[in-house]
Amino acid sequence: MTIAQRPEPGTRIVFRWRKWDGTPHWEHDGVYLGSDEWGDWVGQPTGWRSHRPGREFTAESPNVTLITGDPTWAGTFYGGMHPRHVRIYIDIAWDVEWTGAEPTAIDMDLDVVRCDDERGIWIDDEDEWDEHRIRYGYPAEVQESLTAKAAELKAQVAASTPPFDDATAQRWLERLAMLHSDSPA
Repeated sequence: MTIAQRPEPGTRIVFRWRKWDGTPHWEHDGVYLGSDEWGDWVGQPTGWRSHRPGREFTAESPNVTLITGDPTWAGTFYGGMHPRHVRIYIDIAWDVEWTGAEPTAIDMDLDVVRCDDERGIWIDDEDEWDEHRIRYGYPAEVQESLTAKAAELKAQVAASTPPFDDATAQRWLERLAMLHSDSPA
């Protein structure tokens, strides 16, 4: 197995998501920040674009996404700056990997979310998960594995286990601020 070459820190990239059947899903404009013991970090300054067929938005606050060696999730961290109080948003996924010099993944619907308001921590989009596992025919072992992964990650977020503690992401949010201004792309 060969390890994909990572871009130089500060290089613009696009994180491309697709659905189980291969159809395009979210694409997030970002900048490669570097790596640490947890994995690779990609930043998205305020105003940078995210889009999918039929929907588009710009980042409301700076955020950093962790891409680990675990191909079943990618986590985005906001550091308390998000206007809707989102601190952590973990996409449960399949095949999170580097394709060439850019990350790609299959979105598997389930998300683990932590907010700094009364909503707290929860698993989101379980209704979409139920619908899509039938529509796309997710194999039983994939369903079991990812349901367990969502519960495991929710527990780690609740315990603030690194990298889900505030300090880990804050270092990367500071690096994003140093590498790039928050002006739109």
